[in-house]
Amino acid sequence: MHKKIEDIKKNEGSPKVIKNLFNKKEINKFLDLYNLLPTTVHNKKQNVIKKRWLIDYGKELEELFYEKVKNEIGDFKYDNLKTDEGEIIYGLFQESYNPIGLHIDGGFNLDDLIYKQTLIPLTPVGSTVIFKNRFYGESTNFTIDSDELSVRKLNYGQNKRSNKHIGMFGDKPFSSDDHKKYLGHEKLDNLLGLEIDLVYEWELGSMLIFDRTNLHCSSSKIDGKKIGLTTFTKK
Repeated sequence: MHKKIEDIKKNEGSPKVIKNLFNKKEINKFLDLYNLLPTTVHNKKQNVIKKRWLIDYGKELEELFYEKVKNEIGDFKYDNLKTDEGEIIYGLFQESYNPIGLHIDGGFNLDDLIYKQTLIPLTPVGSTVIFKNRFYGESTNFTIDSDELSVRKLNYGQNKRSNKHIGMFGDKPFSSDDHKKYLGHEKLDNLLGLEIDLVYEWELGSMLIFDRTNLHCSSSKIDGKKIGLTTFTKK
């Protein structure tokens, strides 16, 4: 668990959506940047392509991005994975063809004072589900799949696998209506005790901001593929 949990809690709040933060020209610049960046990971099992926003790319766009985020959350430091050379990364682009499962992005250094994360959709169709439930450990995928839980050999930046969330939030069954509407890709039993806080319907030009301790996942809503830019912050 994180060592500064009480300090982390002091900075927590409800998830929020900032509309009309970026114009169409700026969104297209993000997409151009995405196309320029080298692929970091192509996970064929999850069918997702990940690209790190490297410091040598889109410096002018990063200045705009930083100021927009700072205006909403105040001072922050980037807390994305570093390159092999130890250089910082501004964010992570993900091109997904399947929904991303239940997880948190608590980082990998339990001494850090983790803060907010942001999501900017670069394609118009998709949604993200934020739960009221919180977890104060490092980055973790929550699953009851025995094959996933058996994975022990993880590369740099890969999330742990855990079923510790089961029972942590009580034994109230997850809403079958919400499951059918948003989360058909998740096993209902994997959502035991969880309660939805916000369903963010993707909209070009908007940005979602939420705490890194919030459990969250993609909804089942996808139209072929979706591309989003996420950044993780700390104090």
